[in-house]
Amino acid sequence: MEPHALDFPKIDAVLRADGTGEVTIDGTSHPLQADDELAALREALTLISGTAIRLGRPVKVTTRDGEGQSLVVVSPDGTFTEVAAPDATGAGPQGRPPEPGWPPAESARPHPSRTSFLPQEQAEEPATQGWRGILTRAGFRMPPGAAERTERADVQAVTQHWPGPRTIAVVNGKGGASKTPSTILLAAVFAREGGAGVLAWDNNQTRGTLGWRTEQGPHEATVLDLLPQVEPLLGIAAQSADLARFVHHQTRDRFDVLRSKPMALAHEQRVEPNDVDVIHAVAAKYYRLILMDSGNDESDPMWLRMIDRTDQLVVATTTRDDHAEAGALLLEALAERDEHSARLAEHAVAIVSQADPRATADQVRRIADGYRQLAREVVTIPHDPAMVGGPLRYGSLRPATQRAWLGAAAAVARGL
Repeated sequence: MEPHALDFPKIDAVLRADGTGEVTIDGTSHPLQADDELAALREALTLISGTAIRLGRPVKVTTRDGEGQSLVVVSPDGTFTEVAAPDATGAGPQGRPPEPGWPPAESARPHPSRTSFLPQEQAEEPATQGWRGILTRAGFRMPPGAAERTERADVQAVTQHWPGPRTIAVVNGKGGASKTPSTILLAAVFAREGGAGVLAWDNNQTRGTLGWRTEQGPHEATVLDLLPQVEPLLGIAAQSADLARFVHHQTRDRFDVLRSKPMALAHEQRVEPNDVDVIHAVAAKYYRLILMDSGNDESDPMWLRMIDRTDQLVVATTTRDDHAEAGALLLEALAERDEHSARLAEHAVAIVSQADPRATADQVRRIADGYRQLAREVVTIPHDPAMVGGPLRYGSLRPATQRAWLGAAAAVARGL
């Protein structure tokens, strides 16, 4: 008889990274308190396999962790077998019914295809997270759960290197809509996961704050210092290290920042559309990814030229109604501007940040649902005190916030 056909006692197990947890057997709870998660696992195994020994047969255990819920069978000898949930749709491993007429009839193939001698699939790495990860570290090779597979897919998306440079513009017509934090944290994810060659550029005429929220290098150079040096930097004798005099390297998050000069009045640092062109030419020569933090004036020729150079548009907003409305109006206006702008608007990614800790889940959901009618993908970011004011570093964020920004970067990457 198959293990899952047996009459099992009801056993639930929860393990936590700090070594705590509980095993509940037919309603009786057995708390776990150990030095670490592996020691807690050993305690849990003792309880569960003891039950299997007393019954003289395997027992079924429901495990719960950050990965969700899993079902395993534990034998009296302590070995594990994962129980696969049946596919209720009967649609196959992907839960998707076959398309009509697929696969094609054999008669439609002019010649039989030869099976390659080379392996076509890579072996999947075992689980590293949740119950499955604990079991893997204990010597049981467990496949990753759905949440870990999704995270691995997001990492793969952001680690790609595309042929030719790509430009991402982060926009919203209202100040305080989380454009600068979005620029910084997207750049950090792309640089930390995909390697060097990422630039965050403060394309702002009026007191852009990207430089205030990032690490300053051993100089105070801004975009105004770079402009007179464009010609030599584009010359054949220029080297990538020459650019270090003008950008500020983020030593922990591994991307570079091209600052505006927020202490100067707008008329003292006016950047014209052709200046955007030549700065972009320099950035595209030295960087594979360019993320542009933008100002609030959508009529500024500098802002419009940024749109002309953009490959992927990101609308940043908080749960405030005026921020959300400004971003939506911007997308609608771009849809009417020209063909390129309309395509950017149609394939935009919206990032909804819960800047206000008092915002409810319903408020976040309402804004996100509204943007799903306008954008290609919508990602929500939970509130995190480390995102409020001061220098912003990816490593200071909570794990759940880091995971959300990885998802946001992956959504952007899928448009590149």
